[in-house]
Amino acid sequence: MHIAIAGNIGAGKSTLTNLLAKHYKWEPHFESLDNNPYISDFYEDMQRWSFNLQVFFLNTRFNGVQNIRSRGETVIQDRTIYEDAYIFAPNLHAMGLMSTRDFDTYQALFSSIKSMLEPPDLMIYLRASISALVNRIQKRGRDYEDSIRLDYLKRLNERYEAWISTYTDGKLLIIDVDDLDFESNAEDLGKIISKIDAEIHGLF
Repeated sequence: MHIAIAGNIGAGKSTLTNLLAKHYKWEPHFESLDNNPYISDFYEDMQRWSFNLQVFFLNTRFNGVQNIRSRGETVIQDRTIYEDAYIFAPNLHAMGLMSTRDFDTYQALFSSIKSMLEPPDLMIYLRASISALVNRIQKRGRDYEDSIRLDYLKRLNERYEAWISTYTDGKLLIIDVDDLDFESNAEDLGKIISKIDAEIHGLF
């Protein structure tokens, strides 16, 4: 089974992925930012490196999904290939940070890849306000995230909401995380687990 967690930068995807993997004994699958050769350059000069970054993510996540589906075990994935295609790349194009030529090339590539994809069995979307995202980003203190602008996060949030409101590829669970501290509060984590239990019982 393939469980995926989607959400904006700072929504708590990696933390929840770890906690759920431990609880359910699932295999966690993370996006590897440390091994990304473009991420630091991108935050310094988005216009120059946007296409390179998005193609890198597209390739990495496609290979990741293929690997997940071939393993025959339940995997929980931190961030999805759909977010790259429906949120990050279109946002960069709309902001003038990716040329139309590059964006069209990217979209054509994703269209080819999507025809070979199986969607997650359950998509978990972490909904968070801008203030909550900023607090989480500041708390974790990644150097390359210091220059993320508020208007960038806001644009991403708007696109996440637009995407998730039309998501029909599979089962979807939306969790509002603003008032949850699932990292430190066992009761809050338990609330999320109860919601997931209710969803996955219909998957077996």
